[in-house]
Amino acid sequence: MGRKAKSPVARAPKVFGDTSYFYALADPKDEHHVRALVLSREVAAAGASLFTTWDVVVECVTMLRYRLGYAAAARFLWTLEIGLTVFHPSEDDRSRAIEIFLSRSRVRALSLCDAISYVVVSRHFDWAPCLAFDSDFAALGLTVWR
Repeated sequence: MGRKAKSPVARAPKVFGDTSYFYALADPKDEHHVRALVLSREVAAAGASLFTTWDVVVECVTMLRYRLGYAAAARFLWTLEIGLTVFHPSEDDRSRAIEIFLSRSRVRALSLCDAISYVVVSRHFDWAPCLAFDSDFAALGLTVWR
């Protein structure tokens, strides 16, 4: 009988969280809500550190506020104090993200926030696995654990 392969989350000391993951966690009606809960438990069980960028925080809070209301946005902001590390990209990171956005978004819809996430994960976090439910991360060549 073969051994079950471990998830990238289980092998990673750091895991990147995208807006689509955080939103799915917060919205019980989101199609990925149950899977996001499972991933959250896997991250905790593996002892992996969850990080994101300030850009993702802003994007997520905005979505939560407009779609689910103030309380959902406030709850997410409170999680910043308990177990979520927020990375602040440098001006050089932002410049590189703009280059990526301008070169790739003409052909495929890509958000600037996702371009910044790509730069941060590839430059600063050794291509850490990403928790995301949109296709942009995989299209950029990042490891996506769904």
